[in-house]
Amino acid sequence: MKALGFIETRGFVAAAEAADSALKSANVSLVGQKLPGSGLVAVIITGDVAAVKAAVDAAAGSASSIGEVVSAQVIARPHDDLAAILTDDIKSEKPKGKVQARKTAAAKEAPKKADNKPNPGV
Repeated sequence: MKALGFIETRGFVAAAEAADSALKSANVSLVGQKLPGSGLVAVIITGDVAAVKAAVDAAAGSASSIGEVVSAQVIARPHDDLAAILTDDIKSEKPKGKVQARKTAAAKEAPKKADNKPNPGV
């Protein structure tokens, strides 16, 4: 990572406009988005320092015409451990395939009724 750029907006539509504008204006890559709460959406981009600065400026200007830009920041040469913060949510998610497999295995082990007699009640 050479530089990180953050554009935080209020609302998803302004964030989508910011991401689109940033990616079109300079040679940067989209890292992802964060949803901190209260309607805030943070778009994170990476690339060369000059490209990220240009992309963040373009994104902030474009998003401010649609909605509210809360903040825009460029971090040049971020520390390597900063990647752990950005990917923390991805690692904590459980794969959905394994949960479905467990439910299927439990359903197979459930005893089956041999007869179709009505339940007499208690």
